[in-house]
Amino acid sequence: MTGVRRGRQPPRGRRPTIGPVSSTPPRPPGPASIARRSRWAGLVVLAVFVAVGVASRASNDLSGVLAGAALALAGGIPLFLVRSRLAPAAAAVAAAGVVLAGNGDSRDLVWFALLVVVGWVILAGGVRLGLAYWTAGVAVFAAEWLWAVRDPGWAPWTAGLTATALAMALVRHQLVLVEALQTAQAGLAERSAAEERNRIAREIHDVIAHSLTVSLLHISAARLAVETDPADAARALAEAERLARQSLDEVRGTMGLLGRGSGTPGVAPPAPGATQVPELIGQLRRAGADVTLVVDGDLGTLPATTGSTLYRIAQEALTNATKHAPGSAVQVQVDVTGDTVEFSVGSAGPPRQGTGMGLQGMRERALALGGTCSAGPDGRGWRVHACLPLSGASPAVSK
Repeated sequence: MTGVRRGRQPPRGRRPTIGPVSSTPPRPPGPASIARRSRWAGLVVLAVFVAVGVASRASNDLSGVLAGAALALAGGIPLFLVRSRLAPAAAAVAAAGVVLAGNGDSRDLVWFALLVVVGWVILAGGVRLGLAYWTAGVAVFAAEWLWAVRDPGWAPWTAGLTATALAMALVRHQLVLVEALQTAQAGLAERSAAEERNRIAREIHDVIAHSLTVSLLHISAARLAVETDPADAARALAEAERLARQSLDEVRGTMGLLGRGSGTPGVAPPAPGATQVPELIGQLRRAGADVTLVVDGDLGTLPATTGSTLYRIAQEALTNATKHAPGSAVQVQVDVTGDTVEFSVGSAGPPRQGTGMGLQGMRERALALGGTCSAGPDGRGWRVHACLPLSGASPAVSK
């Protein structure tokens, strides 16, 4: 019979702790944050192109060029620096100023400022709004070509405006996609943290509930025998103390599954397996419970994960049987076949409605392995039955 393997104890003066789980990792820069970070750069680029355009046409219609440059900057400053509902109107003013400054000359570099305005509108305001400004820009170049100056140079500006709009639309799409993926990642992290907390809660519930139930049986026996048989009372109290220490070790081991509080970071202490089910039943027998065990097959051949799950289900089922039907006979049956292991705990106690955390934990443990676990009245009392698969894991190594 293999004894219960205790979890590794942390060094003295150091308690196992659970590190904080960060469910909200740093968010990547999205379209809005990109716009905030690049607003000064965008305004500077716009101003540079406007200044270059003014310098290149200083000898031709200086008043009109200066008026257009002033209008472009008057609209560009609130467009880039102020986030408000007036941004589309500011973009329209800036674009009108660029058109006024570069009117009639396809060689003027001021038209780059129009590309900057349209690209910024798409990046910061959205594709739909940017599409309207792109359409207006194409219309301006077409009007310049048809009615102002018959110059084939307007075609490259139209192509450049279209390429800028497509590039900014692609950039915005990628940024929105990254934001969506980041939101999904944060949701998965939150769900993972919740599942980890639930798993630890189940482990601690199983360990403490069993330990307290068996310890109370020993303490009750000691209380009854303290006057008639002091030696037997002392043995019962010593067994209760041993179980409490063992429970504390298992709780520490469970907390150590997070990689902290153990001697080797990231290495979990060995978990109880199927070969320790007889020892589990022996604890109840020593406490005075009427429990019998029938095993058909070799428990040592069970995979480690299946054996650990079987042990935890047996622990919870026996704890419930002892707690809710004290003094009733309990029979445990384990059948190991070729590809499954069936486990049942039958109690002769009166049936009850079971909806507690323990029953839910047993079902979740079995379901996690692709098995089943049911609990309910069977005509003579209460019965827990579990069927677990043996495939998908390596056999446990008994020590």
